[in-house]
Amino acid sequence: MAVDLQALCPKLIHLMLDTVFVVDKDNQIIFVSDACESLLGYLPHELIGTLITHYMHPDDLAATRDSIVRVMDGKPHVDFRNRYIRKDGAIVHILWSARWYEDEGVRVGVARNVTALMQAEEGLRYLAHHDSLTKLTNRALFYDRLALGLSTAHRYQSNLALLFLDLNDFKGINDVYGHAVGDRVLCTVARRLEGCVRETDTVARMGGDEFTVLLTDIKSAHAVTEKVEQILTVMKAGFEPATLGFGG
Repeated sequence: MAVDLQALCPKLIHLMLDTVFVVDKDNQIIFVSDACESLLGYLPHELIGTLITHYMHPDDLAATRDSIVRVMDGKPHVDFRNRYIRKDGAIVHILWSARWYEDEGVRVGVARNVTALMQAEEGLRYLAHHDSLTKLTNRALFYDRLALGLSTAHRYQSNLALLFLDLNDFKGINDVYGHAVGDRVLCTVARRLEGCVRETDTVARMGGDEFTVLLTDIKSAHAVTEKVEQILTVMKAGFEPATLGFGG
């Protein structure tokens, strides 16, 4: 039995989990597969006749226009990522494979939702650079920040300060009250340190009960002294279940 593949093709397109867009030279959508509803929240008839650029994230418009020019110059783009705004206002990350068909005068793009993948990648990057307990910058990212701070200070002839701090008798806290209480103490210390510095400064947990604070663009030695005194004052507040000293 002969199969009419040409007649079957539209049905296959609508069966795909990825979304197929057909767009003319003016970026007007002339066809979109049914998967657009799960991708963008719109039904096909809501998208057809509208400009595809209308749904793009504004911060990605310039890069997307560059990709469009590349595709229309006859260079297929098979790994382009950008963001679109769904009907419900949510942002979706899309991986595109696109090609221009000169004879038909259309650009065909296949869009894959990679939002979950992007979020997973972002999560892995965060874990690679942050302490899992306190959520502070970890040792690896701290050294990157320190190198950048030193380079910036050298370039602009500015000053920075580096504070090393640890908790007095933290082992005793763990031994007497348990590691769960010790963890809560570390998290409390982390939040208090963050409250003492600017967004441009860095607080890091180097491991155990050891912390570092990188202060950038310091105006004077007196400013560092004031910052140390502020930190010590904040740390004198009581900790439950025990009051800890803070040494550095």
